[in-house]
Amino acid sequence: MTAAGAAVSEFGNSLSLLVLLFWATPISPLLVAAILIAELLPFVLGAPVAGVLVDRLPNRRLLMTALVFQGFAIAAVAPLMGQPAFVVALVFLSGCGRAVAQPCISALVPHIAGEEEATRGYAWLSTGRSLGSMAGVTGGALLAGIFGHPAALLLDGGTFLVYAVMLAFVRSERRPSGAHEARPSALAGIRHVRRDPVLFAAIAGLSFCVGTVVVVNVADPAFVRYVLHGDEFVLGAIQACWLSGILVGNRIAARLRTVPQVAGAIALAAITTGIGVLIPAAFPFIVAAGAGWVVGGVSNGVHNVALNAIVRMRTPEEMRGRAFAAVGSMVIGANLMGTAAAGGLLLVVEPRAVFALGGAGAVLSGLACLVFVRRALKSEKSPAEAGLFSENDLWR
Repeated sequence: MTAAGAAVSEFGNSLSLLVLLFWATPISPLLVAAILIAELLPFVLGAPVAGVLVDRLPNRRLLMTALVFQGFAIAAVAPLMGQPAFVVALVFLSGCGRAVAQPCISALVPHIAGEEEATRGYAWLSTGRSLGSMAGVTGGALLAGIFGHPAALLLDGGTFLVYAVMLAFVRSERRPSGAHEARPSALAGIRHVRRDPVLFAAIAGLSFCVGTVVVVNVADPAFVRYVLHGDEFVLGAIQACWLSGILVGNRIAARLRTVPQVAGAIALAAITTGIGVLIPAAFPFIVAAGAGWVVGGVSNGVHNVALNAIVRMRTPEEMRGRAFAAVGSMVIGANLMGTAAAGGLLLVVEPRAVFALGGAGAVLSGLACLVFVRRALKSEKSPAEAGLFSENDLWR
């Protein structure tokens, strides 16, 4: 039920993002970057607050509330598409809801699937999201072309409400426990990631990979429009190739069982992500772009599952909300910086050059991550195993 609901909401989310990016591309690459930044900035600024909420309130109810908030925010964009400033502001508000929803569902999955099957649970969740995204960028793009952009955004708002209703039928709940008479520290998740050498090496490597390769998100619409000479349907088809690769990556990552396997997969997937992006940079044709995006998608699918898995494996249950929020702020903060840089890059270099820079950066990030993860695995134990965290560390 949770994966199916995620598929429904991701259908609408992918549809609206496709519409907004294609709408903004002829206006300015800076507007494209502004929309992406507005979507991501709440993850960075609101991570401490979001983590505390997830570790203090019943997660299923909190997730339903966040989804309803997102739905109303994104639906409000529809009548205001002639006002770019209002569009960016509403995308930011939608991002605030998503900043709470993401760590919330990540912390809730082990309670739905069970601790032993949590990695498979994350794989099913990622699969649901990928299928919904694929439908959004293919069939959703067709709907947008027929009924118009405002109708597509209203449809997106409705999908969040549908997801919230579906969650009402889920019986599992995560009710955070602990010394709630003491105020839980909003920064405990950040301290936890920093003190765990294996977790920090893996997340830092993934963050650098994301920060470099994310420039293609801004360059992608311009690449399709001006290099491949395509329209929104071509853009949707190219993105669907990435999403279909994610499905394969999800199934590969579902088989990961140990910390060394998960951490190593994060590093190797960063390398293959870069290779996938370099393919269309070298061969600017639709078929080559599709093939490269499949490779990148497989790597992305591995990252989606492995990221959640390694945080769960290395974090005490009572502080997972803050840990997931902290990790999300690191990865999405890198995403944010790469997105901002891409807006400026596109003003001075062509989209193919942006792809080449992003792909090369991802390969180098993956190689560095592989080295540091191996060193950390040899020299360090999990803070949970080594007893480095006491109850006071979790709550002060």
